[in-house]
Amino acid sequence: MSEIKRPINIHQDYHAHLYFENETLELATSICNQVGARFGLQIGTVHQRTVGPHPKWSCQILFSSQHFDQLIPWLEANRQGLTVFVHAQTGDDLKDHTEYAYWLGDEVKLNLALFGG
Repeated sequence: MSEIKRPINIHQDYHAHLYFENETLELATSICNQVGARFGLQIGTVHQRTVGPHPKWSCQILFSSQHFDQLIPWLEANRQGLTVFVHAQTGDDLKDHTEYAYWLGDEVKLNLALFGG
């Protein structure tokens, strides 16, 4: 079994996707709202359905390398057991969701067919 890749700050721009289910919807919404308020970051829709390559419900957080060193430890400390998928935003969707993909919590298999993967 391979080791889960932990987030590293080597890219300019990132997305973080907080994964949740119906039972953790309120928690996920609260975490996303806290991130937006605390860090002044753009928070996407709290999707109560699967979207794109994400096999679970999710909420997207957009951030740059300047927020990375504060945001990632905060997410790790406050995710309360939820999985966070972090990936670079380079313009190459397949690489962003594979080579440049990092995890807080358990790794989840993505639907890479969208990107030809």
